[in-house]
Amino acid sequence: MANEKILWADDEIDLLKPHIIFLEQKGYHLTTVNNGRDAIDKVKEEFFDIVFLDENMPGLSGLQVLPELKNIDPTLPVVMITKSEEESIMEDAIGSKIADYLIKPVNPNQILLTIKKNLDEKRLVSEKTTSDYRQEFREISIRLGDRMDHEEWSEFYKKLVHWSMELQSTSDEGMNEIFRTQRMEANEQFGKFLKNNYVQWLKSSSGPVMSHTLIKNKVAPILKESTEKSIFLVVIDNLRFDQWKVISPKLKEYFRVDKEDIFYSILPTATHYARNALFAGLMPSEIERLHPQLWKNEDEEGGKNLHEEELFATQLKRLGLDIKWSYNKITQLQQGKKLSDQFSNLLNNKLNVIVYNFVDMLSHARTEMEVIKELADDEPAYRSLTSSWFDHSPLLDILRKIAESGCKLIITTDHGTIRVDNPVKVVGDRNTNANLRYKAGKNLNYNPKEVFELRNPADGFLPKTNVSTAYIFAQNNDFFVYPNNYNHFVNFYSNTFQHGGISMEEVLIPFAVLSVK
Repeated sequence: MANEKILWADDEIDLLKPHIIFLEQKGYHLTTVNNGRDAIDKVKEEFFDIVFLDENMPGLSGLQVLPELKNIDPTLPVVMITKSEEESIMEDAIGSKIADYLIKPVNPNQILLTIKKNLDEKRLVSEKTTSDYRQEFREISIRLGDRMDHEEWSEFYKKLVHWSMELQSTSDEGMNEIFRTQRMEANEQFGKFLKNNYVQWLKSSSGPVMSHTLIKNKVAPILKESTEKSIFLVVIDNLRFDQWKVISPKLKEYFRVDKEDIFYSILPTATHYARNALFAGLMPSEIERLHPQLWKNEDEEGGKNLHEEELFATQLKRLGLDIKWSYNKITQLQQGKKLSDQFSNLLNNKLNVIVYNFVDMLSHARTEMEVIKELADDEPAYRSLTSSWFDHSPLLDILRKIAESGCKLIITTDHGTIRVDNPVKVVGDRNTNANLRYKAGKNLNYNPKEVFELRNPADGFLPKTNVSTAYIFAQNNDFFVYPNNYNHFVNFYSNTFQHGGISMEEVLIPFAVLSVK
């Protein structure tokens, strides 16, 4: 039974006795007054979960009482009830942040529905979500037993992201644990699928759109067909599909989403490889062979992504796209603000590429900074932090200006990231790279059953710096740890977000095309 306390203010309260009896029988505690002044006094004296307020009372009207109640308790839900359907009254009430608006005569079920919507909504949504997932659990499990192709895996992952975001609002921890187990099983199956098909995809044209074919297959056709004066390609580094689903509703005020796809990152799912491949339209070993001056191997000093603009120029030339374009990389807040301030200069270009690195910095900061680690303790918190950043970022200002200028917008990324908590031991020499999700080097020592290995880097179109160079990739929620100082590094990196390996979160990443509304 309900225990909520309700205050009902109406100068004809005696006529509402049947409604009051109905609600009391449902377990609600009703207090009634017949004027606005008494309503204000009651709210000062005691706590109420919700107030029903008649708009047209003698003395103080409902619209006059409403701000008084909000001054006492800004969080108090107030439902306005009136005989009038005048739009101005509705607007005044809504502008004063009412919880609901009902037109007389109201029936008891209308009142009950309003109470449940305002007081029980979170619980009811949680119960409905849990119930719906229970029904779909078996279907998801059956699907995991099927032999899915790359398109089916993309659609399957979209469904898992949907349930991940839905279930974050439920208080049923048991159901959340069931989902986490099912998602882990899905990642294990996806890892097997990728290992069985990855090399063949690279050697043929039968596979999915991947990092090195994205511009050719997805962006170039838009450039050739679009009538918009300018197109913006925004690459938000390290953007998972669920993070895209968090920020995309914020763009609906300005854009409509024409297309929302998933494409596959190459391995390693790391900026050095995946983003260079995206801009070059080539796999890493091809970049090294064709543009040696623009590629740095793992054991070489210096930044590994300093030549994206030059690599992109070579790809545009190869695709026969003789257009005016710009490239801007944002790695600091001030750079974003400066680009926003100088936005009008970009409108002279057919294509404007903007690489925004914040999400990647957030991911690494989450490893290095205790405050960030506490703020992004799990997937829902990680999404929430992304959402909060986006709301206050220069990037949102830039996207608004793109909409105001009537330009087409493409949003994508280079790879995703996954929360890791299972250490896997690996041994390598001092030249082995430091990434926790993949290792490249000679004399690597590991358990082959725990990794995806490319003993011959050429199979994965990866550079080979030594005759015995090999690449290994962590799977699911694993991360590589050296035996030396094992416990220290396990404690330091466990439950952090990393990338470079094989998981749905890292490999299956968003590509969206948006047009101005």
